[in-house]
Amino acid sequence: MKLFTYNGETPAEALRVAQQKHGEEALVVSTKEIRKRSLTQPALYEIVIAVDEEKVQLKKEEESLSQKSNKVAERLEEIAQKERERRKTLLQAPQGKLDDVSLQLSDAVRQISKIANVSTAQPPKKEPPRVMHEATPAASSPSSSASSHPRVMESASREDVKELKLIKSEIDKLNDKIKLIQNMFWEEKGPKREGLIIPHEFAEIYRIAKSSGMHRDHLDKIMQLTLELMPVKMRENSILIKRYFREVLRKMVYCRQENLESGARKIVMLVGPTGVGKTTTLAKLAARYSRMMSKNYKVGIITLDTYRIGAVDQLMFYAKKMKLSIDTVVDPTEFVGAINSLKYCDYILIDTVGSSQHDKQKIDMLRSYVNSDPHCSIDVSLVVSSTTKYEDLRDIYHTFSVLNVDTLILTKLDETRGFGNVFSLIHETKKPVSYLSIGQEVPTDLIVGTSEYLVDCLLDGFKKVDR
Repeated sequence: MKLFTYNGETPAEALRVAQQKHGEEALVVSTKEIRKRSLTQPALYEIVIAVDEEKVQLKKEEESLSQKSNKVAERLEEIAQKERERRKTLLQAPQGKLDDVSLQLSDAVRQISKIANVSTAQPPKKEPPRVMHEATPAASSPSSSASSHPRVMESASREDVKELKLIKSEIDKLNDKIKLIQNMFWEEKGPKREGLIIPHEFAEIYRIAKSSGMHRDHLDKIMQLTLELMPVKMRENSILIKRYFREVLRKMVYCRQENLESGARKIVMLVGPTGVGKTTTLAKLAARYSRMMSKNYKVGIITLDTYRIGAVDQLMFYAKKMKLSIDTVVDPTEFVGAINSLKYCDYILIDTVGSSQHDKQKIDMLRSYVNSDPHCSIDVSLVVSSTTKYEDLRDIYHTFSVLNVDTLILTKLDETRGFGNVFSLIHETKKPVSYLSIGQEVPTDLIVGTSEYLVDCLLDGFKKVDR
């Protein structure tokens, strides 16, 4: 993309100038008034447009190829017409060798015309041999006919055949360029794709899903379902295709609705790798339950993260601001005691130390906390960043799955443009998404996970929810 700036007395005038220069492909990025209207001079507006020069260049090349193809077709028609006129004149010549040359030229013209999709008229019917034999002897002697006409025809045939070969070569080059342009717009299925062929009507939606980072096997499965279930009539409309594909994706995303009215105490433990925003997410949840719902629930906080510098202080700050109880524990015994001391709370939120998926020692330590009290049911939420590539997300889940993960919490949605990685994770693990972190603001940038919102992010890009 390249940016260009244009001015005009009105935004419409500036846009008109931009479109005259770059065509209707120009996208308006911003519009602003740089000079107000006065008694002595008109107003002046500035617009900034973005132009995808690659698309513009491809469009120009297509138009150029189309013009060249038309010229080739015209040349082919000229040759065909020339050959038809020649046949009329040859009807007065002796038969024999002339028939062979004439038939060769006619076949060549018809074959090349078919390649260029040019319909040639049927050649005129040949008169019976008697007409040719009835020609007056004075026109030419047998010896002159035998010597002059073959030489003339052989010379003419060599020139025309040479020209036909040249035209065929040009057509082959045009076909190669057209295929190259088609491949730029659409990737044909390879032999390793299990025979799945994506129709050109689905090219746009396939490209969007592929560029989002979705795993290839999952994308193929989704496309296969779409192709099998989608009515044929709907395929004629790109809007209907996108809408149907959106519905297929929505049904493949699992989300768990928030249930705050059950009455039972809930204990939620946030686990996950370092740097994904567990502590900030816990603060958002605490504020949500205690301040932002129709009922202000009693919330208690337990932190196991005594390793990271400032982690306890950060939670202490949030707890003090929201007037919530907070306990710090260092072993499973203290952990059980802290849970018992918070029996009066509707929600107990547990912050844990961040752990690499390759650090088995810390994972085992977390498992000892989860299993410390058999009478205590802990809801384990795996917190992962949307910016992490799918292969790493899969490794993270498999490592933390020993903790019996119940839900997924996705963070940093505002820091990525591709969401196919989280779609693949949800599809493979079959674990529901409970919450989505869409920014750094506490407590507002946390929403309940919904399949509609995630699908919108995948197909249309991230958009922050108005609250």
